[in-house]
Amino acid sequence: MRFAIPLANGLLCNHFGHCELFAIVETDGNRIKEKKLLPPPPHEPGVIPRWLKELGVEVVIAGGMGARAMGMFQQMGIEVITGAPIETPESLVENYMNRTLEVGPNVCDH
Repeated sequence: MRFAIPLANGLLCNHFGHCELFAIVETDGNRIKEKKLLPPPPHEPGVIPRWLKELGVEVVIAGGMGARAMGMFQQMGIEVITGAPIETPESLVENYMNRTLEVGPNVCDH
């Protein structure tokens, strides 16, 4: 599977559309195979969902996300998890794979 996690200072960024980098984490079975850090394209409606789809992302783990962006990801068949804790991308993906990722409310301030 391929995951995308918005980052600020190496940890999950609560502001999905305004993050510094995205961690693109690829797994093989139950282990992390590869992690790439990529700067996002300019923040405009619909650009980031299309970009992540082109990268083969299947799951987005975020702190908060607006309803419009969530709808775009769902239309593209990408699973969205919001309310994730501010942790490293590796920890978030490992917890997701182990079914131990604890999430709270969507912290989107839109």
